[in-house]
Amino acid sequence: MKHAKDDIPTKIDTPAAVARQQEGFGNASGYGELSGEYFTLSAGTDITPLLEGLEDDTCQCPHWGYVLEGTLTVRYTDEPEETDVAGDLFYWPPGHTVRADEDSEFVLFSPQHEHTAVIDHMRAKMSTDA
Repeated sequence: MKHAKDDIPTKIDTPAAVARQQEGFGNASGYGELSGEYFTLSAGTDITPLLEGLEDDTCQCPHWGYVLEGTLTVRYTDEPEETDVAGDLFYWPPGHTVRADEDSEFVLFSPQHEHTAVIDHMRAKMSTDA
């Protein structure tokens, strides 16, 4: 579900520009507005406890994104876990959780309604655990 930059097919390659395109990169049909999100997680941060109470205790929102810095371990309910590192373009389907193996920064594009509900759930868990 992740793609290193050099593994993405090159469609345009000139001295002035390179364009790479990964086709079939997740399906956004059935979702409304998307939100663009920027996350920073400190090494060792694991969001799993904040997802408890959601279906399968995982995030049920799909995400498309890019790791700017660091290393993330993504665990899936029905797939093996994967490690996403700086420079990886990724798609996380519904049914996942994330841990930062080192200080990490990443960008997500997510269905706004679905991910707002997950973020609100996490915020509520943080306030009750405080």
